Amino acid sequence: MRRHFPLALVMIACWFAIPTTAALAQGGGGGGGGGHGGQPSQADQEKEDAAKKKKDDEWSPDANLAPLPGAHNAGPCPFVKVLYDAGRYVEFKDNKVSSSAVGFTGEIQNLSAGCMYKATDPIHIEMELLFGLGRGPQAVGSTKDYTYWVAVTDRNRDVIAKQYFTLHAVFPAGQDRILMTDRINGITIPRANTTVSGGNFEVLVGFEVTPEMADFNEQGKRFRVNAAATTASVQAPPAPQ
Repeated sequence: MRRHFPLALVMIACWFAIPTTAALAQGGGGGGGGGHGGQPSQADQEKEDAAKKKKDDEWSPDANLAPLPGAHNAGPCPFVKVLYDAGRYVEFKDNKVSSSAVGFTGEIQNLSAGCMYKATDPIHIEMELLFGLGRGPQAVGSTKDYTYWVAVTDRNRDVIAKQYFTLHAVFPAGQDRILMTDRINGITIPRANTTVSGGNFEVLVGFEVTPEMADFNEQGKRFRVNAAATTASVQAPPAPQ
C-alpha cells in the first residue's frame, strides 16, 4: 500500500552546518589551436558539438530520471531506522506477561529507504516496511488494526514532524501469522540552503505502544520455548560478560 507523508514544515534554519558533498565542475578554456587564425578544426568542432548535445540530453526536463535509490544526491541521505522500544507490538491480557496471555502481536522485520535531492531542493524520501503480524491465544477476531508512526527528527532528536498510519491486518482461517508490506513515498524535508544535507536528520519508525509494551521491548524480553515444559517462558537476554 502506498502512503503519503505530507510535512508542513518551515524552512530549516542555518544552524545545520554540514556541507553538501557534490559540486559541479566547469572546464577552463586553454588556448591553443587547431585551425588557421585560431579557429577550431573540424574534429574539435565535432567533439564540442557532441559534448554539448550530451549535456543537453542529461539536463533536459524530459530526460529519464534515475530511480530514487540510485539517484546522485547533493549529500548523504537521512538515517532511517526502527526505534528499538517501539519495534515490536505485543498485547498481554490483564498485563500478565506469559505466553498464554498473548493477544495480537507485530514486529517491524525489515525497512528499506532511499532519498533524492540536489542544489537547494527539499529532501524526498521513500521507504518500504515489512511487518510480521501474529495472533496469540487471547486474540479476539480475525482482523486487527495496528497503528504505527513515522517521525522526522533533527540530529539533536527534536521531533520536527510525526504522522500516524493504520495497518489493517486480516488473518485467514487457520493462520496465526502473516506478513504485510507498507510503502510511504511522500516524506519531504525542506532545506534552507545547499549547506543543509540529509545527514542533519533522522527518520524514525515504530508501533504505537503502551508504556508496558515499551518496557517489555526495552528489556529485550522474548518468548523462548522450554523443551521440558508445556508452556513457554519469558526470559531477558543474558547480561554481557
